[in-house]
Amino acid sequence: MKYAIQVENLKKSYGSNEVLKGLTFQVERGEIFGILGINGAGKTTALECIEGFRRYDSGRINVEGSIDIQLQSASLPAYIRPMEAIRLFAGWKKAKPDAEILAALGINELASKRYMDLSIGQKRRLHLALAMIGRPDILFLDEPTAGLDVEGRLSLHEQIRCMRDEGTTMVMASHDMAEVESLCSRILILSHGRIAFLGTTKELADKVQKCYNIKVVTDQGEETRVVENIGDAMLAILEDCRRRQRQVLDIQVSRGTLEQHFMDMAKGA
Repeated sequence: MKYAIQVENLKKSYGSNEVLKGLTFQVERGEIFGILGINGAGKTTALECIEGFRRYDSGRINVEGSIDIQLQSASLPAYIRPMEAIRLFAGWKKAKPDAEILAALGINELASKRYMDLSIGQKRRLHLALAMIGRPDILFLDEPTAGLDVEGRLSLHEQIRCMRDEGTTMVMASHDMAEVESLCSRILILSHGRIAFLGTTKELADKVQKCYNIKVVTDQGEETRVVENIGDAMLAILEDCRRRQRQVLDIQVSRGTLEQHFMDMAKGA
């Protein structure tokens, strides 16, 4: 199989701080690939290396096809109008805007507005339209639905799926586990510059089914632990409370969640 993106043993340091510690993964053509990680995990640096914005120390990155990147919310002049931005980017990319994409994203309806007057959702739709000029093979999306209401998120999700169905490969960075679960076929979770998980959302969900939350309430407060073996964990918790001279008032057990499992992996728990 030929991949859209191949990353092998990617390393990057800032001075003595090693941010990426040998990442190896592939992105398949036509898939939506999610990259997740809390602040400081190395997610932004990894994306910038793949996008070509940042030089890396060692390793290999191979990208097959043309790429484009979703703009951030304050990337355009305040007084520019959407269609002016479309024409500007079309000229820069030497490509003709796709009327179907403009119509699907509702850009024509925004023609009379200035960029500064657009809502967050309208700006997000405009950014996608600009990124899709020239039909890139690979599209990088950074928190594509951040700040949108439920209706706006669902609408944008539908457009992202349509682009995937037409063959566009997408790499999406997000902190929203529900969004990643809904859109991405595979996800990569970074923790302290290393890969904590790489696989399908189903594989991650299967791991979660084996996890339990144990909430322990003592006379000195409460804490929650994520465990796989309840019996061993309960014995360890009771022994720990006895050693620290804490009186156990209540213990509650519940199933784990994808969101919590992501946070535990991302933090290196």
